[in-house]
Amino acid sequence: MFSRTMCTRPMFIPAKVSRFIVAAVSLVGASAATAQSVPEMRMTPAEIRVSALDSNHIGSSGLPGVHTKVVSGDPSRSGSYTILLFVPAHITIQAHSHRDDRMATVVSGQWRLGYGNHFDEKSLKILPPGSVYSEPGGDNHFARTDADAVIVAISGYGPTDTHYFNPADDPKSSAKK
Repeated sequence: MFSRTMCTRPMFIPAKVSRFIVAAVSLVGASAATAQSVPEMRMTPAEIRVSALDSNHIGSSGLPGVHTKVVSGDPSRSGSYTILLFVPAHITIQAHSHRDDRMATVVSGQWRLGYGNHFDEKSLKILPPGSVYSEPGGDNHFARTDADAVIVAISGYGPTDTHYFNPADDPKSSAKK
């Protein structure tokens, strides 16, 4: 009376849909089993400003006075990460790129950002706190601070790095020495 198919799955779910549901549930279960949890963290702007900075500058400009703090993940390894970028007043960062796509939010200060292979003051857009912008992987961008220091939260999927369009602009370059 009953076929074997009717006993293994309801009649109203076609076989293709049933296989899709099983595959999707299995994938979600496997992802949940291997996912790393994010630790609890809450920081006010004042706490961010006084928090210890990292000596690791991966994903930063490498300029003196510019520092980062890793908030989550590890920007030097494969996986998602978030860093805080601390840039003092009166700093110009020449055109550079990063290998990964990055999204950023200005936390404090007025950040001036432009896209292109060469620093161009006319191309800078003023980004006040709360502004968001992207740093597409491999695309050059440049930035400047004026009278105020700036804090930017940057998220990406590492590993990340920094490559200056003009190698002589790289603070680590032998051309600078």
